[in-house]
Amino acid sequence: MDVRIEESWKAHLQEEFCKPYFERLTEFVRQEYADKSVYPPAKLIFNAFNRCPFQDVKVVIVGQDPYHEPGQAHGLCFSVTEGVAQPPSLQNIYKEIQQDLGKQIPRSGNLERWAAQGVLLLNATLTVQAHRAGSHQGKGWEEFTDAAISHLATEREHLVFILWGAYAQRKGESIDANKHLILKSPHPSPLSAHRGFFGNKHFSRTNDYLKAHGKQPIDW
Repeated sequence: MDVRIEESWKAHLQEEFCKPYFERLTEFVRQEYADKSVYPPAKLIFNAFNRCPFQDVKVVIVGQDPYHEPGQAHGLCFSVTEGVAQPPSLQNIYKEIQQDLGKQIPRSGNLERWAAQGVLLLNATLTVQAHRAGSHQGKGWEEFTDAAISHLATEREHLVFILWGAYAQRKGESIDANKHLILKSPHPSPLSAHRGFFGNKHFSRTNDYLKAHGKQPIDW
């Protein structure tokens, strides 16, 4: 498996790579890729980190699992590769951006352009077995992504953490709200979007906060 992580993240997460849980996780993931269909492609496991170096992060959006159907997942939460139909949660994210900022809904569901502007699109679990949502939960990824969030929350200032749904909100419990902006709402999934995701104005609120702290807003 050809799996690499960007240098600044490698430096910050170095001690995680040496811990027993990560060694167990690595062995489990290698075996899964050898025996089964697993997403995203192995070289894109750390895509969220590789496209958004530590010092460039301005916004963190926390997802749960990679998409588990063929051709969708490419290592960025809520994002799909070019030419793939937009999943329902992403459609709802785009609808909220349209309502909030008056922007047209893009045809592409690829969010690499957000990552290039400093949006870390981080799933809590970085791999999944085909057609089996949640199949790689509880294997160690959550501890690893908690460490990434913790480094950002303690070593950086004035970041925006966007936490949709109870799962993401639990991942953000230790973030200091005096140091960062924490935005919470229900998940954009069709099951919960009408309970408060629509109308949350998280995209304009993010940009207002970034501008107030001298940072370039995100072109959503």
